[in-house]
Amino acid sequence: MTLLAAGRAFWPLFLHVLGAMTLFGATLAATLLAVAAWRRPLPALARATFLTLLLAALPAWVLMRACAQWIYSSEGFSGDDPSWVGVGFAVADTGLVLLLVTTGLAFWWSRGGRALVGRVVAGLSGIYLALLCVAWLAMSAKW
Repeated sequence: MTLLAAGRAFWPLFLHVLGAMTLFGATLAATLLAVAAWRRPLPALARATFLTLLLAALPAWVLMRACAQWIYSSEGFSGDDPSWVGVGFAVADTGLVLLLVTTGLAFWWSRGGRALVGRVVAGLSGIYLALLCVAWLAMSAKW
């Protein structure tokens, strides 16, 4: 992996990995906050979940996806992309929709305080976390 990364530009790959790690951490934090709210339904947990998604996960997604496109264009891939590139783009693009829906539901949850919405937020963020793990495996193992 180090030899492969040595031939590439440093900043696009560094920022892509930084964004991906931050996105994973923010999604994990949002999932744990939403699950913690099952036991003690506090409005502060709902608000913290929403703010984590809004202020950490969404900017991290933008950084990760923009730098992925930067790397993709500088590497000169043509129509026959490796499978790990396709998996990464599929998870990133469908993950944005899932992330936006989850953020919207977390906002609704922080305003209304319904327990069912909090469980949906926990479930959707958990699903997105699993998708990020699939992309992580595809990117690191190069299937």
